[in-house]
Amino acid sequence: MLSLDADRSRDLPNGLALLLAQDRADIDISGPEFNFVRSIRVYDVRYARQHESGRDGDCNRTAAVRLGTYGVQGDFAWAPTSLTALPEAHVGLERWGEHCPGIFHRSVFVDWRDYEGNYGYEQVNY
Repeated sequence: MLSLDADRSRDLPNGLALLLAQDRADIDISGPEFNFVRSIRVYDVRYARQHESGRDGDCNRTAAVRLGTYGVQGDFAWAPTSLTALPEAHVGLERWGEHCPGIFHRSVFVDWRDYEGNYGYEQVNY
């Protein structure tokens, strides 16, 4: 962790100093009470495209998807994944793989389990 230099920290009330946590939590979150942090998954559908092309009506399908997860101490990492890894709650690709309807989709989908084990999610299409 890094603290601000003395000149900048004197501007904060009551002698407070800002700390910068880099690449992980600034406290120990390895215990089971922090499992909700490790349950957070971020799906980045950079693109998913399906369309017919050529005289023969070939179906072209391309996609780039990655999954972001949090580790034991809150360290975040991306890994490549596939459309089949998307949770059932994700919407926008329901017709993927059918004959060949035209689809172009981009989204970020985040899901999690809260400290009581309840499932939640948010999706932003762009």
